Amino acid sequence: VEDGARGDTVGEGVGSKWYVIAPETVSVSSADALGDFLISPTGMTLYTFGGDSEGVSNCSGGCADTWPPFTVGANDHLAAPAGATGTVDTIERADGSRQVTYNGKPLYMYSNDEFPGDTMGQGIGGIWYVAAP
Repeated sequence: VEDGARGDTVGEGVGSKWYVIAPETVSVSSADALGDFLISPTGMTLYTFGGDSEGVSNCSGGCADTWPPFTVGANDHLAAPAGATGTVDTIERADGSRQVTYNGKPLYMYSNDEFPGDTMGQGIGGIWYVAAP
């Protein structure tokens, strides 16, 4: 009753029993040739970059134009897909945005993937791979 407008979360944590259910930040999809891989809430394939180190994105400028970082808002809750064995977290990029990570590896989309489930970025340059759950 206290939530009066769309997006209100007055009931969050009430009585240490009531909590907002966060949608999954990433989900799992599958392809015969690749097996299981992570996707965004819109169904776009997520990738990892071999040039990154744990918790650090080394893709910016033109790289980030081709491989847009998968980011979330400052107040977004993070949730892993059911059955995932890894950890979903974020890192802060130089522009202040929050890039989603999975097991510490920053996640990206590929600008040439047009439709949900496309995996055109798999193996490019021997350094870009679909993110495995």
